[in-house]
Amino acid sequence: MKIRTGIGYDVHKLVPGRKLIIGGIEIPCHKGSLGHSDGDVLVHAICDALLGAVGMGDIGLHFPDTDNQYKDIDSMILLDKVTCIISKKGFDICNIDSVICLQKPKLRKHITSMQNNIARVMKINPEDVSVKATTTEELGFTGREEGVSAHAVVLLHKKT
Repeated sequence: MKIRTGIGYDVHKLVPGRKLIIGGIEIPCHKGSLGHSDGDVLVHAICDALLGAVGMGDIGLHFPDTDNQYKDIDSMILLDKVTCIISKKGFDICNIDSVICLQKPKLRKHITSMQNNIARVMKINPEDVSVKATTTEELGFTGREEGVSAHAVVLLHKKT
């Protein structure tokens, strides 16, 4: 069986007047992610991990911020498109492991909804999607509440 791994990372500045969307969930917050799309760092990191695992570049290559068709797009739509790309390359998802770095607000009560959203769009079992959240103990841009970041790792296997 052919196995591939991929890693993804994304970061967005937090600004007033934008929604904070993470894992397809709107999180109540006084700041939101600045981005060309909806700024969903978790979904963007997962997309980058998936694309990297199959040697297809990153999310910016497929959905550039210079293309207005992606302006304010729901990142779950991008995740669906990326899932189709890896499927056409002959791969299935074994699992996804991810972590969101955000000082405030706390995300624990939203994690299950994020996992379910991601699994639904990717047509996989929610148990195969791990989402964790952490603060950075008030250190760095995340700790100062200037931004949010996410890391993701995926394991894929070639369809038989």
